[in-house]
Parts: sequence; structure tokens; C-alpha cells
Amino acid sequence: MYFVVLGVLLLVMKMAEVGPAADWGWLSILWPFAAAIAWWIFADSTGYTKRKEIEKMDERVAKRRKESLEKLGMDHRGRRKKRKV
Repeated sequence: MYFVVLGVLLLVMKMAEVGPAADWGWLSILWPFAAAIAWWIFADSTGYTKRKEIEKMDERVAKRRKESLEKLGMDHRGRRKKRKV
């Protein structure tokens, strides 16, 4: 994602002829897009993106379970909490 943002910024600078990017060649401006494609190919082929997606989903499930148990008055193992009299 960072490569895409950098590529868009460089492209806008080149098109608007602002800053040092106005004098750079087109290959210098477009390299972040090629790097983004290379990263996505690598991340997908190694399973990195799927692992991150599963980790996020597991965190949401754990958070939802914890909140549900707290609402039911239970601890993290699903046992009822003892009430103080």
C-alpha cells in the first residue's frame, strides 16, 4: 500500500511539474508501482496476506467472546464469577 501511495504522489508531482519529480524520468516515477506489484505477488504466493486476514478475524472473535462472557458475568474460561456479598 505504501508503494502505491508513493507512486501516486510522485505521479501527481510529475504531472503538476512540482518539486524535483518534474525533472525525473518516467521510470523513476513509475518504479513504486512495479514494487507494489512485486510485493503483492510475493505476499500472495507465501500466504502472508491470508495469515494476516486470519489473525484479524481471530482477534475479532476473541474480543467478541470476551465481551460476551463479561456481559454474562463469567471469567475468560467460561466460569461464573463469584459474587461478593
